[in-house]
Amino acid sequence: MSAATSGSAETGEGHEAHTPPPTPVPTLNIANFLTLSRLAMVPLFVIALFSGDGTDTMWRSVATALFAIASLTDQIDGWVARRYGLITDFGKIADPIADKALIGAALVGLSLLGELGWWVTALIAVREIGITLLRFWVIRHGVIPASRGGKAKTMTQVAAIVAYLLPLPPQVEPVRWVLMGAAVVLTVVTGIDYVLRALRLRAAGKRATSGP
Repeated sequence: MSAATSGSAETGEGHEAHTPPPTPVPTLNIANFLTLSRLAMVPLFVIALFSGDGTDTMWRSVATALFAIASLTDQIDGWVARRYGLITDFGKIADPIADKALIGAALVGLSLLGELGWWVTALIAVREIGITLLRFWVIRHGVIPASRGGKAKTMTQVAAIVAYLLPLPPQVEPVRWVLMGAAVVLTVVTGIDYVLRALRLRAAGKRATSGP
């Protein structure tokens, strides 16, 4: 038997051996469902926040619980996506958008109730909207995933907002200021980091398309 015949016999009569392509990850999966559920909870949170003129202890507790649950899904959907290989481009884009919608609704609500300075809400909103637009600006070159700094920023924002949402005595006001101050600092620092990453990604994409 010749080498050619032997090779043909090993790989199948006249056919080359090949590995099957990887199964594509479906967009409709449990991780993305959790992300979408976070978006769906935003209007419910807003309704609870403004019920009872925004000062009713029971409704503030409900609003805080809804905000906390919605924020928790951010941790769960990320873990599920990584654990079971359900990471999709849709999830990479929808997840930060859901975070921004929830955080933005809480900040605007607190400012409308006169409990948080509008400058804080404006600064964070400009950063979040700007980063979202930045993601779409470079999306043809690639997706900018959430960084560790971005996750730390989100967690700090969540902790600060929960402190403001809870019907707590005035004595804890300094704690609220410290948490929100840390959130503002992380918001600015990570915003600069995202801009630099987007510029590098766009430059690399242009080099790849233009060729040598």
